[in-house]
Amino acid sequence: MRNFSYTLIISFYILSSCKSSNLNYITYYNKVNEIDSIYRFKKDTLKVISQYRTLFKKYPPKNQDRIAEYYTYISMADQHDKNFGGKKSLYKLIPLVAPYWQFEKKNVKLIALYKKYGIDEQEMEREVAKWKKSLNKKMVDSFTVAFKRDQDSRKDSNHDNMIVNDKKNAEMLKRMFENEGFPGLQKIGLYNGDFFMPSGPLLLHLANYPEYHDYFKTKLLEYVKSGELPPRDYAAMMDRYNLQVLKTEPPYAIYTGSSTIKDSTIIDRNRKSIGLPRMKHSQAIIKEK
Repeated sequence: MRNFSYTLIISFYILSSCKSSNLNYITYYNKVNEIDSIYRFKKDTLKVISQYRTLFKKYPPKNQDRIAEYYTYISMADQHDKNFGGKKSLYKLIPLVAPYWQFEKKNVKLIALYKKYGIDEQEMEREVAKWKKSLNKKMVDSFTVAFKRDQDSRKDSNHDNMIVNDKKNAEMLKRMFENEGFPGLQKIGLYNGDFFMPSGPLLLHLANYPEYHDYFKTKLLEYVKSGELPPRDYAAMMDRYNLQVLKTEPPYAIYTGSSTIKDSTIIDRNRKSIGLPRMKHSQAIIKEK
């Protein structure tokens, strides 16, 4: 059973990768936002389950921070005795929660859900361990160096040294993008051992360099569309560039929040263009969490 489950997961992600290359995940994110709004504002659970089921037939699922759409779908469907795919879908969920496993393994509801369908904690641990082995070690090592360089530079008081290191990281990322792709969660995870290395902060720190802006604005949008880069990280980087380099209004109000926004209609339109929830929806998500 263990060999079968691992083969199932790997096969799923190989097929998903091929399938995803032809899909625009901005459309996916906007549909998730629409469904999540039904859940939060209309409380129509059965409609949410039905629409998520339809969406996940077309798109290999994500499980975004805060919304957690795939887990939400499975959990809701289970509670209402609706078919969600049983073990097959639960095994698909494991790689999506694996980057956060040190926290998710303490999630009592998650563990209980898996046990209900005959998958115990030991089996989940084995699947997570196999997922870790599937990561791109070369990318993990390269990104670890870059992230450590980024963080160490900000602990020092030498501003010139920080600029030099930021530019080293920008060039390293450009090479990585061209040769390996984006260092997303399914390629490098979120931790290297105990070392926490999210991609968002590193990208954010590169927003202050106009000479790299056009490249990253275009290239990173490709990764938003492919589902590898969360729209929120892209938005924060673009916001920071507008605020600190152009000295203009942020287009997405992610980096600074909504307190100083003059026209929420424009912000909501910009957000939708990259798959982010509108401002009212975002506030509801934050409030609930």
